[in-house]
Amino acid sequence: MDVLWGERPTPRRGPRPAFDTERIARAGIEIADREGLSAVTMQRVAESLGVTKMALYRYVPGKAELVALMVDIGLGRPPAVDATSWRAALTAWARELFLRFYAHPWSLEATRGARLIGPNELTWMEIAVAALADSGLDGAETLDTVVVLTGHVRSLGEQTRAYDTVSAEDPLTSGFQAILTGREDRFPAVTAAFASAAASGKTNQALDFGVDRILDGVETLIASRR
Repeated sequence: MDVLWGERPTPRRGPRPAFDTERIARAGIEIADREGLSAVTMQRVAESLGVTKMALYRYVPGKAELVALMVDIGLGRPPAVDATSWRAALTAWARELFLRFYAHPWSLEATRGARLIGPNELTWMEIAVAALADSGLDGAETLDTVVVLTGHVRSLGEQTRAYDTVSAEDPLTSGFQAILTGREDRFPAVTAAFASAAASGKTNQALDFGVDRILDGVETLIASRR
């Protein structure tokens, strides 16, 4: 809590601190972006900054706190949403959140399970909840909407990154086509679906499709209250 939300006290004696928590976290982000979260250690971060590991403990107590900082700084503050409706606002919000997770795939792993969140991450939630403030949904329904959208974004982030190793141009389609080749008779429905999607040019639209269907349901619920 102190590392994410508070000001760590500056040592009164000795030389002026050469680092701050953001600089240390960004050094960890660079390592995680290249090599994954497992490669991030206090020792590696210290080496990248040209200091001893013990020097970092003046700012960050350990790896758990370091990763928490990395997540909050990596996601960053959300962009201002200039939208005419709650639906347009949440659509833009979901797309931007996907891009942040995609840019830092390790953050998907780092944000699983119970944990404290930082000011940037809470600001993402604030913007999404505020978009629904006048929708007629109660607090629980509003929070659940944000949870469902976030789950969809995270799921697509993980899948997209996984398939990136297959092909940079059309990872999902090319990966399945390689598997289906020579097995079309065994999986005719899947083969036909991929052929239809390729012909229509509507491949790799799962993010927007899912967001639209989630918000269709929310819109129906809101309309029913009227």
